[in-house]
Amino acid sequence: MRRFALGVLLAATLLAGCGKDTPSYTLAKSSACLREQSGVKLGGQLDFVATTATGGAVRVRLHDNAVTLVFGHSQADADNIDAAYRRFHASNVGIDDVLRRQGNAVMLWQQHPSDADLATITGCLK
Repeated sequence: MRRFALGVLLAATLLAGCGKDTPSYTLAKSSACLREQSGVKLGGQLDFVATTATGGAVRVRLHDNAVTLVFGHSQADADNIDAAYRRFHASNVGIDDVLRRQGNAVMLWQQHPSDADLATITGCLK
């Protein structure tokens, strides 16, 4: 009987996680991590899309590049942010080169990110 109860509890726990929007990164936790990184500065003017983000946004300046890091509360919100950037980008911008997405976070880079800069940002998504 004890094994059965343990099995039911395990199954209920697994089912509770189904359909959850994961991973779910936050502006607060990610910003805290970025503040600890050498050569990284937070703050600056946000574009219109970023100002409308449900999970907030921050401008991040790295050594030779910058990125607008935008969060949705859900995957669907991040889909909308991604779509908005694709819709409103300038015709002379190769959007696929500067727009990245990881979970509910969308990154709009000033220019093509180096592997090190991309690792800094994605490593701090919390």
